[in-house]
Amino acid sequence: MAFIEQKVIQAKNKANGKGEITIVQLLTEAELDGKCNMFAKVTIPPGCSIGIHEHHGNTETYHILQGKALYNDNGTDVEIGPGKTTFCPDGEKHGIENIGDEDLVFMALIIKK
Repeated sequence: MAFIEQKVIQAKNKANGKGEITIVQLLTEAELDGKCNMFAKVTIPPGCSIGIHEHHGNTETYHILQGKALYNDNGTDVEIGPGKTTFCPDGEKHGIENIGDEDLVFMALIIKK
């Protein structure tokens, strides 16, 4: 069994979003084996966000663990919470904002096309 050293990234105004978020990369490039760009746990404090951005050559999935979010799916806003999973296909846009009073925590997976 191998334990992976996690890389923690503090990102400000991610994709022109608001505030600072924390991304904990759970697997390294070696473990992702060229198939994925990222597998991570993301924490967004209240009032902060990842701005709307378009995916090219990959897809992105969020699985919400904690908190309340406003998810933008190609211009349509939807409130989501724990247990919900989103999927942004290649060539489409999405963004996410913490609209609750606790941290928004979710798993993020970016798969290469």
